[in-house]
Amino acid sequence: MDIQQTSLSGVLVLTPKRFGDARGFFSESWNRRTLEAAGLQLPEFVQDNHSLSREAGTVRGLHYQSPPHAQGKLVRCGRGSLRDVAVDARAGSPTYGHWVAEYLSFENGRQLWIPAGFLHGFLTLEADTEIVYKCTDHYAPECDGAVRWNSVGIDWGFDGVPVLSAKDAEAQGFADFKSPFTMAAAE
Repeated sequence: MDIQQTSLSGVLVLTPKRFGDARGFFSESWNRRTLEAAGLQLPEFVQDNHSLSREAGTVRGLHYQSPPHAQGKLVRCGRGSLRDVAVDARAGSPTYGHWVAEYLSFENGRQLWIPAGFLHGFLTLEADTEIVYKCTDHYAPECDGAVRWNSVGIDWGFDGVPVLSAKDAEAQGFADFKSPFTMAAAE
């Protein structure tokens, strides 16, 4: 497993090894022992989610789940390709409001680890793109929240009109966001 630190402390790119031949490939997308042997200990995962976006240009996010049910997410692309984004939402963090974007695809097998305390969103780059992710806490609707996708200054690499849900289109701007996360609580 190749592990790379991004420009945001705690947000990591994980690339599992693939073993392939003429039939295709095999890959362990998650193995606690392999990560621990590499010096990385992630929280326990309690829920797996799988999402399909029919159209290229679909934006989902920027989503978060507030304490006491804040979620860390290990995100990968099951089919197609996407631009996956994490935004530091930890009040008191020196990188508060900063973001990173990673290209995830079925082909490259890369995964993005997004700890609790970060906003998460993605833009699909192909039709019928699937995203699969592991979560560190169960979904809690009373803790669910969103920040408008275009209010943080993210370079989505997209000039068109995105396909959005009503929730995402009506989400608050980042300037109005009162973060439920703090740097000290996330450490």
